[in-house]
Amino acid sequence: MATLNLDTLTAAFADIETITDPAQVAKLSQDYHTFSPVLVPKLAGKVGDIVVRPANEAEVIKVAATCAKLRIPVTVRGAGTGNYGQCVPMHGGVILDMTKMHEILWVKPAVARVEAGVKLAALDKKAREIGWEMRMAPSTYRTATIGGFIAGGSGGIGSIQYGLLGDRGNLLGLRVVTLEDEPRIIELRGDDVQKVNHAWGINGIITRLELPLAPAYPWAEVIVTFDDFMTAAKFGYALGIADGMMKKLISVFASPIPQYFHALHEYIPQGKHPAFLMVAEPSLEFLPGLVQQYGGEITYQKPAQDAGKGTHLAEFTWNHTTLHARIVDSSITYLQSIFPPDASLQLVEHLYHHFGDEVMMHLEFFRVRGAVIAGALQLVRYTTEERLNEIIRYHEAQGVMIANPHTYIIEDGGRKVIDPEQLKFKEMVDPYGLMNPGKSKVLEFHNNS
Repeated sequence: MATLNLDTLTAAFADIETITDPAQVAKLSQDYHTFSPVLVPKLAGKVGDIVVRPANEAEVIKVAATCAKLRIPVTVRGAGTGNYGQCVPMHGGVILDMTKMHEILWVKPAVARVEAGVKLAALDKKAREIGWEMRMAPSTYRTATIGGFIAGGSGGIGSIQYGLLGDRGNLLGLRVVTLEDEPRIIELRGDDVQKVNHAWGINGIITRLELPLAPAYPWAEVIVTFDDFMTAAKFGYALGIADGMMKKLISVFASPIPQYFHALHEYIPQGKHPAFLMVAEPSLEFLPGLVQQYGGEITYQKPAQDAGKGTHLAEFTWNHTTLHARIVDSSITYLQSIFPPDASLQLVEHLYHHFGDEVMMHLEFFRVRGAVIAGALQLVRYTTEERLNEIIRYHEAQGVMIANPHTYIIEDGGRKVIDPEQLKFKEMVDPYGLMNPGKSKVLEFHNNS
């Protein structure tokens, strides 16, 4: 990597918005990796040299050409809502902030085309005007950008119906700008989108995306409480496999997690284990019978017509659960787990009892290859890195897949290996290894050999 001359760069980007104020640059070099006490010291002091905010694809091409020519590292950033340090620059350079590219190019029945910096909530609102909505979104949907979600996300609210982002059909097309001496625009469609999907900003600069939409349902929000955690979990699974009932969210929390949800205390009696649901209103009349079957009690219900008012249950689920817990107790961290398919949830039950309150069980139900799966974002009472690794190893020994949120190295996280097709595409679009360097073992080896 070349030594960066800030004056040279600011001159090269004279017509593009740039930020050089050290405090602002430092702020825009961060994400929510602070959820992990392991990552905080490892990423301390890692900041970019300059933030560049392109307003259109032509400006992206100009930035790419300049950085390729000068061999300057580029770290692409959306809203910085990720949790793994993936938009923290390991080698300084340019932070490419895509939030000014926020045009919704068009929305048609079942499909939308947008710029990378469009917020998920903005697209959802626009799509609903013609009776459609996004298939899935993270709990950060109000602030997260679509480009960031595709580059670093994997699923979320809606995944119980439509699976994960990486599933065939959940991303229709995208455009990337290459980091070559003469940057190109490459458009990928169909299965070719997987060359960039969930590639952590290492495989070209995403500028535009085409996404499938879902029919927009009127979603009611419901809290159901149970005396026993495993009964709550089995209720969640039963609702998940009730294919005739349309649902968008099934989150189940072991007590004492609800103590961290201050805005919802009146609906969750002490010691109870709640399920947070988003169910389509036409399916609601089937819910009481299922709740009764599992001995639960509906304590809260918000009709779809009030969706824009008051508390949003979705913002207490997925990664937001950890956020709420850490507001109360900053020593809490978390895991990300996928349990093998099992209708009896025996492994969930074993781990729930094995760790007790040290690892508080938080389940999210979603579909993987057609099967309803219990995923978990367990809250962990952190003591030491050694103990955290013991907890991870015990889960893995039982057959639980851990997407480790305590590493910024791609291969050590959820993926374990980088897809060979992504590597091949990487060599073509980023021949100098300038995109988000330092995040992959295999790429570091290639760059240094």
